[in-house]
Amino acid sequence: MGQQHRKMATATVLLALLPVALTACGDDETTEGSAPATQQAPAREAAAKSRERVQAYLDALTARDVAAGRSQLCAPLQAAFDTSATGPNGDFADHFTVPQATITDVRTGPRGQEVSASVTVAAGSRTATRALLFTVTRTGADWCIAGEAPGGNSAQPAGTP
Repeated sequence: MGQQHRKMATATVLLALLPVALTACGDDETTEGSAPATQQAPAREAAAKSRERVQAYLDALTARDVAAGRSQLCAPLQAAFDTSATGPNGDFADHFTVPQATITDVRTGPRGQEVSASVTVAAGSRTATRALLFTVTRTGADWCIAGEAPGGNSAQPAGTP
């Protein structure tokens, strides 16, 4: 029974990450004095939108609202989510509750924004806290969760190339 609880805590809705990169945005015609602010604006927007999407998903987990969780996912993930979300090891399985879920880090990754979260899962009287890494990407004018996997970013950001 202990192993089942370990599996449920590390279960993911979907491990496959889509090879979708964020579309570069910004103003190519910047003046000398405005370049730093212009370059930072898209990064701040990406971080804010990514945090917003993952927080909505974590709120849905806590509230046990499958439809609200599904709506945060990119369209290609929704069919897999529908078949696994409430399954025995799905994020919204009947025997799990999520008393606490917190975003711990947001940064740019190779496939989009990476949002690390700490999620406490309870099954009966047993609880476990696990790290999850969400990949969030831009699709047109909107943002969505493109992947979820066990783990998270380290405390120290990786060096920039």
